[in-house]
Amino acid sequence: MESIVLAAGYSSRANAFKMTLQLGQMSVLEQTISKFEGLCSRVIVVAGFKVELIQEEMEKIRNKNTYSFQIKVVYNENFNQGMFTSIQRGCKEVNAPTFFITPGDYPLVKRETVQQIAEHKGNVVIPSFNYNGGHPIKLSSKVKREILETNPESNLRVVLNDYQKVYLNVDDPGVIMDIDTLEDYQKAICYDHFRQVK
Repeated sequence: MESIVLAAGYSSRANAFKMTLQLGQMSVLEQTISKFEGLCSRVIVVAGFKVELIQEEMEKIRNKNTYSFQIKVVYNENFNQGMFTSIQRGCKEVNAPTFFITPGDYPLVKRETVQQIAEHKGNVVIPSFNYNGGHPIKLSSKVKREILETNPESNLRVVLNDYQKVYLNVDDPGVIMDIDTLEDYQKAICYDHFRQVK
């Protein structure tokens, strides 16, 4: 399996570049990526805005030698046209028959949850907490082909409407906790600390 991690956005609502903010011992982006250890052979990070900061962060992560997967950073020159162009850019790199896709600002997902999603069959597998769909989602190569053939001005929801979705109910609020604002970031710090203490 492989994974696409979307890290191309402006972080405009956070008033800070959220991907490199610290969360526990790691950055937000590394927390997100770390959940794929032991499940994916490669993590494809799609960068756009402040690509050089993403590249620096990935270099730091590579130098740690903590992970068994390869990390590939790709640049989406059309990142300002929306997230779907980053999804398409990531899909161009995917070689595996199934792959994960997640925004880089979902750092609180449990690794066991990602394992559960990996083991579930279906073209579209979506984790759900309290009946709210979250991330990461797992897609098949059939869905990948359709993503690549779709107009870049479209979005992922439109593509996924053609498929039966498998919702996997998980006991993990992290699947719906993204970091959009500094308030979200503060909540994430508290939640992460609470989890460590438990």
